[in-house]
Amino acid sequence: MYQIPEKHVPRGWLPYPLISLVLGAVLVLTTACGAPVSAGRATTSQGSSGSSTTHTGLVRVVVAENFWGSIVRQEAGSRAGVTSIITNPNADPHAYEPTTGDARLFAQAQYIVINGAGYDPWASRLLAANPVQGRRILVIADLIGKKQGDNPHLWYAPSYVTRVAARVTGDLSAADPHHASYFRAQHARFINGALKGYFQEIRSIKQHYRGVPVGATESIFDYLASALGLNLITPTGFMKALSEGTEPTAQDKAMFDQQVSQKRMRVLAYNIQNAIPDVTALVTKARSAHIPVVPITETLRPAGASFQAWQLGQLKALAAALHTATGR
Repeated sequence: MYQIPEKHVPRGWLPYPLISLVLGAVLVLTTACGAPVSAGRATTSQGSSGSSTTHTGLVRVVVAENFWGSIVRQEAGSRAGVTSIITNPNADPHAYEPTTGDARLFAQAQYIVINGAGYDPWASRLLAANPVQGRRILVIADLIGKKQGDNPHLWYAPSYVTRVAARVTGDLSAADPHHASYFRAQHARFINGALKGYFQEIRSIKQHYRGVPVGATESIFDYLASALGLNLITPTGFMKALSEGTEPTAQDKAMFDQQVSQKRMRVLAYNIQNAIPDVTALVTKARSAHIPVVPITETLRPAGASFQAWQLGQLKALAAALHTATGR
């Protein structure tokens, strides 16, 4: 039981020499195609304000993960071209390995958004390997005040989502000041319109189920449980270990087993993108104890969903499970 497979090479890990080769290949290919290249910088046109936009007049934006990408795209509207790197809902974001195409996108981007806190080290390495003067970079963990070793699943905290959205609006306005009022209007539309159902569901769950004990296989659920007022009783070390692919302590294992067997948790949330055998065994054990199980994901599911539709769907499934468990 709880046999964790040997930790694979972290997703996104590329040694600097290999990154340099990747970037070198990108520059050679781009030059061969006749496109002008200057130290990997994308061709831009400079307005009188000193802002940097593409020849189409749009800010070129690259986002490491599609859940943040959805937010950036809605904040940007029609005034930026936004590309997300990780979009496959079946992929494990912790084990991503960047491609030459990714390196090319980073080299040409004028604004880059990454999660940070050790979640996407591959993105940090690509940035470090290809510095571009004047490029704007948002490391969300730095904005929030998180560092490597902290829980990196920042998009599951509603308060962090609103802070990031506000910062993106400011960054886009700085990149294209002629359209600052447009970006402010997009931000108001996103917060007050697009996220309305998301915030309403959060308030409803908090009102009806505050203090209900719940469990989780991973720390991905930690921030959301706190925002919902739920009592997440799973040992923190247990969730962190499974999130990182390491072995939980014997004490944490015993505590989790006891919480399940005694039905001390009313609902169990688990990350279906990390369905290793041991996680599957935990889910089976919870279902055998008639504990409702709620699947959650790290990235958008389906891949084309908006951030709010994805999160709202998961919140509604959680509310249904809490209703089943408590009768409220």
